[in-house]
Amino acid sequence: MIKIFAITWKDAIIRFSGFSELLFFLILPIVFTFLLAGGTPGGDTDNRIRLLTVDEANTLLSAQLFETLEASTSVRPVLVSRAEAETEFSERRASSVLFIPAGFSLDSDERGLELKQQPNNLNAMVAERAVLAAMGRVGSALTIAENSVREAEAVRAFESDSERETYFAAALAKAQELMESAPRRVNVAYAGTPDTVEYDPAANSSAGQMITWVFVPLLGISGLFAYERQQGTLRRLLTTPTHKSVFLLGAISGQVFTAMVQMTLLITFGVLVMNLPWGREPLALAVLLTSFALAAAALGTTLGTFVKTDSQATGLSIMLGMVMALLGGCWYPLELFPEAMQSAVRVLPTTWAMQGMMDIGLRGGGLVDILPEAGVLLGFAAVFFAVGVWRFRFE
Repeated sequence: MIKIFAITWKDAIIRFSGFSELLFFLILPIVFTFLLAGGTPGGDTDNRIRLLTVDEANTLLSAQLFETLEASTSVRPVLVSRAEAETEFSERRASSVLFIPAGFSLDSDERGLELKQQPNNLNAMVAERAVLAAMGRVGSALTIAENSVREAEAVRAFESDSERETYFAAALAKAQELMESAPRRVNVAYAGTPDTVEYDPAANSSAGQMITWVFVPLLGISGLFAYERQQGTLRRLLTTPTHKSVFLLGAISGQVFTAMVQMTLLITFGVLVMNLPWGREPLALAVLLTSFALAAAALGTTLGTFVKTDSQATGLSIMLGMVMALLGGCWYPLELFPEAMQSAVRVLPTTWAMQGMMDIGLRGGGLVDILPEAGVLLGFAAVFFAVGVWRFRFE
């Protein structure tokens, strides 16, 4: 056990001797995960188009307009100052800005709304339609309330302006309530055909990038063996009472442990930052990730018996790792591939690892549901370990 720990510690020191390894270990996986997820956290987030709103009127009418926009399913109004709105718009950080000027009135063309839009911008077009719809809705409610006030005045004159304003506010609230409860004139029906592509940008990105950036270093075990052969370390082991199995166990277990730490950090990032449900079935997740790490390490061990130099191993590890990750659905949903390709890539461990992660993250699966994927990955591990140990040479 002491020898195994010593070999593991030695490999960890060699691997993390420079900053570049930390870059590939944690920084780049997080950056790619965040970018491919759209730069936004998953879960119950507000994905409506942000509409900067400058309210310089501060009247009941402007407040009603803002509340109506807040209820929109397409835009999310955000109150800002004029200076802030102008700055964001000029820097193209906002697709559109709505200005509600002082003295704004539905009856005045001179004091109407001002909507600034970026040219050729789809979000700006959506915002324009949302503002027009909100104006129509607010205008209808105000018209109903004003008619109600006129009818009330025809029956009995108001004793003061405050009484008139109170009645108008009550009539406006009642009109809005009745409009909200009005029967729907258009019934929308959605097709019952299920979507064959199960895809969530955040979940797919988190799982796919984790598998990619863990798979490539585990294939890099081949480079570790090649480096030891080049330096003559393996040959010198022959002069010590260290069995081949002890060296292999120390080298492989150290890399697998490092991979488990890396996956734990990336999973934690997905849970805490991207609100992903990876922690819902911790036992299933642990079984799947352990099986994947063993399969990848076994493949790296086998690869290490074929390569001659450290540089050759590095190039092959990156190339094979990226290709297997791409074909395994880590970068794009596997359902987008031709059916023949979907069947062919089942010979790759990345395919089964990604399928298991999606069973947990998208389909709410547990330990029983991922057992087939874990079993296949352990089968990969057994086969590749057997080949790697059989072909392993000290020179």
